[in-house]
Amino acid sequence: MNEEKNKRSNLVNWLLFIATIIIVILIVLLTTSIVERRVETIARLQPVREIPEWEPRNEIWGENYPKEYESYMRTRDTLFRSAHGGSSTIDYLEEYPELVILWAGYAFSKDYKQGRGHAYAVKDVRLTLRTGGVEESPMPGTCWSCKTTDAPRLMNTMGVEAFYSAKWKDLGSECVNPIGCQDCHDPKTMNLRITRPALIEALERQGKKIKDITHQEMRSLVCAQCHVEYYFKQPGFYLTFPWDKGFSADSMEAYYDSYEFSDWTHKLSRAPMLKAQHPDYELYLTGVHASRGVACADCHMPYKVEGGRKFTDHHIRSPLNNIANSCQICHRQSESQLLKDVYSRQDKILELRRIVEKSLAKAHIEAKVAWDNGATEQDMSEALRLIRHAQWRWDWVAAANGVGFHSPVEALRVLGTAIEKAEQARAKIALVLTKLGVKLPIKMPDISTKEKAQAYIGLDMDKIIKDKNELIRTVIPEWDREAKERQGTLYEY
Repeated sequence: MNEEKNKRSNLVNWLLFIATIIIVILIVLLTTSIVERRVETIARLQPVREIPEWEPRNEIWGENYPKEYESYMRTRDTLFRSAHGGSSTIDYLEEYPELVILWAGYAFSKDYKQGRGHAYAVKDVRLTLRTGGVEESPMPGTCWSCKTTDAPRLMNTMGVEAFYSAKWKDLGSECVNPIGCQDCHDPKTMNLRITRPALIEALERQGKKIKDITHQEMRSLVCAQCHVEYYFKQPGFYLTFPWDKGFSADSMEAYYDSYEFSDWTHKLSRAPMLKAQHPDYELYLTGVHASRGVACADCHMPYKVEGGRKFTDHHIRSPLNNIANSCQICHRQSESQLLKDVYSRQDKILELRRIVEKSLAKAHIEAKVAWDNGATEQDMSEALRLIRHAQWRWDWVAAANGVGFHSPVEALRVLGTAIEKAEQARAKIALVLTKLGVKLPIKMPDISTKEKAQAYIGLDMDKIIKDKNELIRTVIPEWDREAKERQGTLYEY
């Protein structure tokens, strides 16, 4: 009896001993975790090094803010592909050959691919066929404005107007660091700031001051420095946002018409054309997320917790690649349901987009036939105006990222008006062709592939590619050598 009692007593003692050991271990782990988090907080408050006012090198900022920098470096990931976008390479001219016709006479007919992550901004603008080669590189310095953290530095050393009016190639050895920390942050306080004067100037023309902007608004406006519609105002290729009449496609169309501005004259139709850039911010402003106070960063750069630290995830990417942290913070549906909702809207927008693209391609070709058969400026003026407006409205949706999802209702409305105007243009051209005695319908050329469409508009792609390859082989290495001598390091793509 006593022996059995002693056994039970010993068992209880052992259990108490083991439980005590476990509790001690847990207390030690908790204390260690608290100390580590405290050390991280102190380290954050005590930067490793002072960052100069216009420091363009992201890796220097990364010494003080390693978690943000590590997440930023993940923008090099090109594996994610959604139904209509992502970070992987997509050749849009191959997928939609009609685009070659829509941009005949403009550099986009040579090369147009899905944009990759911010870490590739400099590399991709160097390599695209749109920026020309050794023989031809007509681009101004303004084209570097949204590609590199060197842009604010150069604007402040050489002056904004001198930066814009310089040649793109002449700034090649200076513009080597891709989009990053300095573009959006004050190095002393890390507060968000605007470093591109075009945005400040556009807001001031509307009577708005940066000092009155809230922090939440700034979490979109730092993106709006680049993810907007803009044009190069003459003289001097001065970067300008066409917001004076409003943010809508219709308002900006009226702005451009009032100045009789055009980006180029179409090679086939001779229409004075507009090329939308990427009006993500303007389209977003018409959507439900903007009206609810959701900022760009809320979805594309959601907060993240690691090692006891809450910070903004700088792996700037599609929310569809991060649904749990981006979408499900507000939306309680499953990932599969949220994906289904996004794709159903994007599919509808793409369906209308394709209608416009095919209609516009035919309008440009039919207009060429009219000119070839003796049409006059008076005959064609109204049709060309309709082509200009139809393609602008199509491009206002097509050039924005997200396949219209930032504002599906507005995207569908604008595409609907684009279809109407494109078909009105074709009807007017048909009347001209009938008057000229041309038999209808016009036989369309075979533009079923990118190569066939490029050949039809007269592009010598072999020469264009050869010239670009020569730039890559001879000029770009020299840019990198000069940059490395100047700054001691060179960003590795």
